[in-house]
Amino acid sequence: MASPFTSPKEFRSIMDLVFTMMSEDPEMGPRLRDADVPQRFEFEDVDLVMNIRAGQPAEDANLYWEWTDEVDWSPRVRMTMSSETANRYFQGKENIALAIARRRIKTGGDIRAALELIPITRPIYERYRTLVADEYPHLEA
Repeated sequence: MASPFTSPKEFRSIMDLVFTMMSEDPEMGPRLRDADVPQRFEFEDVDLVMNIRAGQPAEDANLYWEWTDEVDWSPRVRMTMSSETANRYFQGKENIALAIARRRIKTGGDIRAALELIPITRPIYERYRTLVADEYPHLEA
């Protein structure tokens, strides 16, 4: 299935916004930092890889990510999915456990640690839906 995003560049810029919102949120950000679950996401249909980790003590951000595999940390969790699945997830319309069972998301590593982050990140759904409705209506799922 084709990506709902107009380009890999659009996908990357929107995901940067989403992860910035989570990192800067006064509730989510510190909790994600404390959870400290390094993750690697591969978005096959747009040929992008994102590695994310908790911010370090000398860094201002709660989350730190790079769009490359050339990072100096190892992921605790690995997930491979389409940009469409990521888009549906951030709108609250893709159940992660069901997507894993149906192989829409392929996983490796400590998936339980990733599933424990879902209650922390749940508030992003409404914010992402608002962003999509206001600026990217072609992404509404």
